Amino acid sequence: MEKLYEGKAKILYPTEDPDVLLTIFKDDATAFNAQKKGQIQGKGAINCAISAALFRWLETLGIPTHYLDCPQNDQMLVKAVDIIPLEVVVRNIAAGSLCKQTGLKEGLVLGNPLVEFYLKDDALGDPLLTWERALLLGVTDEAGLQTLKDLALNINQHLQRFFAQCDITLVDFKLEFGGDRQGRIILADEISPDTCRLWDNTQTDPQARVLDKDRFRRDLGEIESAYQTVEKRVLSQIERLQSQIGAS
Repeated sequence: MEKLYEGKAKILYPTEDPDVLLTIFKDDATAFNAQKKGQIQGKGAINCAISAALFRWLETLGIPTHYLDCPQNDQMLVKAVDIIPLEVVVRNIAAGSLCKQTGLKEGLVLGNPLVEFYLKDDALGDPLLTWERALLLGVTDEAGLQTLKDLALNINQHLQRFFAQCDITLVDFKLEFGGDRQGRIILADEISPDTCRLWDNTQTDPQARVLDKDRFRRDLGEIESAYQTVEKRVLSQIERLQSQIGAS
């Protein structure tokens, strides 16, 4: 098949159904707007499994997603959507670029979740946008921005509770959304250690608690085992929730 698009972490292919696309999750790892590159063995399959499990779970909570099925362990069939060129970032704890840009101390718990919009544009370095700049660029309208913010905050509430039950703190994360054929804004892309900052609640050492791509960014080592830990805990929690539903 001729690929439709190849990004840093995934490749998109068409299928016989024009409303369905095939996503291949790659083992490639990038950081700092692709200035640092490498590979994380097994990352594609791990991120695919985590994303699929969380998409299915969010669907049960009324959050529409593009997920359809996983034909293989590193492949996901998804609904074709028109991606909104915004990265929606939700922050619960100060870390990463928020600390660098504001001087806030890493680990500071924010009084309320902070929602930020970044323009999806590699050439410009995915710049942070104000609400007004997002409207000026015409990527969506006022109602669309509000919908993105509301969806992101709703997803954040669900994910915070979910990861807490996995002994993981959801520090911050990035979401992407798209418009489907019915005109709805739905969750797309992925939810994984590539797109979330996750801290292990069973660890006290600041470096040992990192379970996400910061291990790659900061050369902390044991990257694969961190991703595997997240996968194991997420899938185990999904099984527990399914058992509870079955028992009820």
